[in-house]
Amino acid sequence: MISFSIDDLLARHSSSLGLKVLAGQASLGRMISNPQAQMSGLSLTGFMENYISNRLLILGASEISYLEELPSAVRKERLNMILRSDTPTVIIARSLPPPPELVELCTERGLPLLQTTLPAMVLLGRLSFVLTEEFAPSISFQGTFVEVFGVGILLYGDDGIGKSEAALGLVDRGHRLVADESIVIRLKHRTHLEGTGIGNTRHMLEIRGIGMVDVTLLYGAVCVRDTKSVDMMIKLENWDNNKIYDRLGMTEQSSHILGLDIPSYVLPVKPGRDVVLLIETLARNHRLKRMGIHSAKEFGTRLTDAIQKKQQQLVEHGPVEEYKEENLLFPPD
Repeated sequence: MISFSIDDLLARHSSSLGLKVLAGQASLGRMISNPQAQMSGLSLTGFMENYISNRLLILGASEISYLEELPSAVRKERLNMILRSDTPTVIIARSLPPPPELVELCTERGLPLLQTTLPAMVLLGRLSFVLTEEFAPSISFQGTFVEVFGVGILLYGDDGIGKSEAALGLVDRGHRLVADESIVIRLKHRTHLEGTGIGNTRHMLEIRGIGMVDVTLLYGAVCVRDTKSVDMMIKLENWDNNKIYDRLGMTEQSSHILGLDIPSYVLPVKPGRDVVLLIETLARNHRLKRMGIHSAKEFGTRLTDAIQKKQQQLVEHGPVEEYKEENLLFPPD
């Protein structure tokens, strides 16, 4: 369950939404349960069909003008109908003055009353985007997140396996760091995952024996980015001589995160292996696959065709006569 309050909305987005508090300051901890906003529309006329009360309520210029035309008693009655116990807040657009009955009801019910400088439709669009972002399902992930040739790669594995060192090597080759250690992964629009770092350590690397390294200061702002789509995952593990590793790449593995399958690879690490080069190769190969070019499958197809051709030759011509040892120098006529 996402925990997001009116106070969170003001703290994170008051500048972009042009919000300020008019009444109900004591109730800013009121939780937002529905990631959608709505205009009051026909509900102010008393028509409550399809009215959803737990959405953020926006009153624009038309709604305020309509309320001003009503007698005070009727105005209070209509507002009383739409202000329910589960209504998170009311926002008045264009910095319009609120009707006194609205201020009175919001104060009585502990309902925050906000005002914005934006027109109602602009506010509705921005607010819908903000709420969608805030309510996107997310998880925390321990690892290192880099962008290699435009591919977002999550590196993970045991502590001390060399994730941060691999990321540093990639940055040195011109690739970009997104985050190290603590990564937040969000499900965006139910179609893809997006990862970002947490706090002030977002663009820092922890290198054992050296300490914290600020990639932005060492390599420049072009070598970091704040967010990136998660395109593939690579697990770094110590080489195990008793384990059989994939040598052809015919079978594709995936990891399930927030309902989506992400291509996943295991990269064994041992002295002498250039891990940075191997990660670059996986990124290039991933780009080829997205273009419809699958090297392993094409190799398998060529191998199958060669076997079938050989079998066809055996059927048509029979097995080739083997030379005896004495015929190696003097082959038969």
